[in-house]
Amino acid sequence: MDYIESIILGIVQGLTEFLPISSSGHLEIFKVVFDSDFSTKESLLFTIVLHFATALSTMVFFRKEISLIFEGLFNLKDKSSKEFSISILISMIPATLIGFFFEDTINSFFDGNLIFVGIMLYITAILLYLSDVITSKRNSVNYKNSFIIGLAQAIAIMPGISRSGATIATAVVLGIEREKAARFSFLMVVPLIFGSMLKSIIDNGGLKFENFDLITISLGFISAFITGLLACKWMIALVKKSKLYYFSIYCLVVGSIIIFYTINGI
Repeated sequence: MDYIESIILGIVQGLTEFLPISSSGHLEIFKVVFDSDFSTKESLLFTIVLHFATALSTMVFFRKEISLIFEGLFNLKDKSSKEFSISILISMIPATLIGFFFEDTINSFFDGNLIFVGIMLYITAILLYLSDVITSKRNSVNYKNSFIIGLAQAIAIMPGISRSGATIATAVVLGIEREKAARFSFLMVVPLIFGSMLKSIIDNGGLKFENFDLITISLGFISAFITGLLACKWMIALVKKSKLYYFSIYCLVVGSIIIFYTINGI
C-alpha cells in the first residue's frame, strides 16, 4: 500500500462513516472494482487504525456531550443526563446481540455481492428521503425510542444500508427533532466502534505490526480523522436544513450504476 492509497482510504473511511451513504457498501464496491481483499490479517491493523481515527473524531467533535454522558451515569441527581446516558447504552443492545450471535451470517453478506449492495442503497435512498419530508416533532430520546433506533442500527450492519441514514431517519419518524436525532446517531456508534475493534483484535490473535510502514499508517489515520471531523460538522448542518435528499439521489445513482455494472458484467 502506497502513501496515496493510504490517504484515499482514510478520506473514504472518514466521509462514509458519518455521511449517509454506507461505508460498508462503498467498501464492498472498492473491493470488487480494485480486486482487493480487506479481510486478511495483513490489513487488520490499518483497518483498526482508520476506525479508531473516525471514532476519535466523533469524540473530539462531541466532547461536551460525551462528558455529560459519563457524568450522567454516575450523577444520581441529574435525572435527564442519566436517562440520556442509559438511552445510549440501550441503543447498543440490538447491534451487539446481532453481531455476537449472527456473525457468520453477517459476514456472508460481505462477499462482493454488488446486486445486494445496490438494492440496499435503494433502501438507504428511501430512508433519507423520508427523513427530509417527515415533519419532526418534539419527542424525547426515551428508552423505548433508543431501542427502536438501535434496531435500525443493527439492520444497518448489512452493506449498502447507511447506519447514520437509518438511525437518523428512524429517530425523525419517531418524532425526535432532526439535530437531536443526528447527534444521538453519532454518539451511539462510538462504543460499538471500539467494541468491534476490540473483538477484531481478539479474534485475530492481536495486532500484527510487522510489514507495516509507520508513515503509511499515520497518513491514513490523519486523513480519516480530519475528514471525520468535517463529515460530522457537515452532516449536522445538512440534517438541520433537511438536505439529506442530496444523498438520497447519490445512493440511487450509485446503486443503479453498480447493479448495471454487475448485470452486464462490465
